[in-house]
Amino acid sequence: MFIRLKDLELRSVPFSVALPAGEIDFGDRARQTGPLEASGEAVLQNETLEEIRVRGRMHVEMETDCDRCLEPAGFVIEGDFDLSYLPERLAGEEGREEIALRNDDSDAAFYSDGGIELKDVLREQVLLAMPMRKLCREDCKGICPVCGANRNVSPCGCEVKPVDDRWAALRAQEVRSKK
Repeated sequence: MFIRLKDLELRSVPFSVALPAGEIDFGDRARQTGPLEASGEAVLQNETLEEIRVRGRMHVEMETDCDRCLEPAGFVIEGDFDLSYLPERLAGEEGREEIALRNDDSDAAFYSDGGIELKDVLREQVLLAMPMRKLCREDCKGICPVCGANRNVSPCGCEVKPVDDRWAALRAQEVRSKK
């Protein structure tokens, strides 16, 4: 759904979408496993600056690789968003007249081509809401650094060898000299 500035000059534009999995490309590591449902509205916030404000709520089920064992890890992302967009010409491109922005404009993104693609807005919001640590479960044991086996499935019995600490002799000498 493309939200056009020309439409916003007449009225606010409500939206309610349910995008099936695969409709939005989230990159190599993130996969959408359920419909991305979003509803809200877009309004022309500041007519002289052509500022578009998009407010709404989203809900989606996502899946990615576990950071420890590389098995699929699923989670739900839901929440509200409230975003401001200014025309790209206000971004300070070379050769264009500079326009002073308000303090709250520093939180705004920029749009071009006369409007905003809602799929791009939703993609960005989902990626920003994804957890930093993606685990299949809190007690995930990960993979063995020696043989690569998934320790959640079965223990591998490999011994993790201590790190070759070539500086141990110097460290021991430094401890003795401080005494």
